[in-house]
Amino acid sequence: MLRIDAGGGSVPNLNWLLERGYGVLGKACSGQQARRLAQTVQEWVTDPHLPEREVGWVTEAPTDFVRPVRRVAVRCPKPNGQWGVGVLICWLSDQDILHLAGLPPQAVADPHAVLLGLLWLYDQRGGGIETSFKGDKGIGLTKRNKKRFAAQHMLLLLGSLVHNVIVWAQDWLKAAASAALARPCGQAQAPCDPLAGYGPLRMVRDVFHISGFLCRDASGQIVQIVLNQDAHLARRLLVSFQGLLAPMHVVINLDKT
Repeated sequence: MLRIDAGGGSVPNLNWLLERGYGVLGKACSGQQARRLAQTVQEWVTDPHLPEREVGWVTEAPTDFVRPVRRVAVRCPKPNGQWGVGVLICWLSDQDILHLAGLPPQAVADPHAVLLGLLWLYDQRGGGIETSFKGDKGIGLTKRNKKRFAAQHMLLLLGSLVHNVIVWAQDWLKAAASAALARPCGQAQAPCDPLAGYGPLRMVRDVFHISGFLCRDASGQIVQIVLNQDAHLARRLLVSFQGLLAPMHVVINLDKT
């Protein structure tokens, strides 16, 4: 089942998915069409989760689609007193809607259960991908364009690598802190997740910009890392870095740099 917002809710896009048998729950991309379809609703039902929101079945036949989809109009009042209207497009069975919305199968006897379940199922979209893209834009990973396709493809791959390294770094530091402390979080001298709540922007701006210097041996191998003791996160991350670098026999400590 694919749940998509208005950006992918054009008729050709939805028909492409429907022809291939995908379950679909999307939003119509045309606001003018949504307002027209909302006028065909015969009964508006109040959403018990949001009493200011109402929902109802669109009664006009969906002739533009390759499968018998169902459409639901949703309206909410605007500050100016008018209604904001959207239309959801669905090709799922009643049982699938209830199951995915977390409602019991016997709720199908309720005349409004499927209608509200469809609405709540659409509400479950989390926006994780959009938030991730927004975080990448904040650190400049998606702001460059190349004229050649191969160069743009390589830039995309490098951006994906950078994004993943940032995410992995958070996991590495968290695991290293937990292993080094070897005590429950509530009794530890430092939190087991020293970077809780840090997104890509703060990782690059605050963590990756901690100043310091490297000490190498005669063969050029790094044997010691000295972090600036006045850096905001240096003390908080010291235990994590020590646990992470110990297997590599690299010493890390604090000093003025």
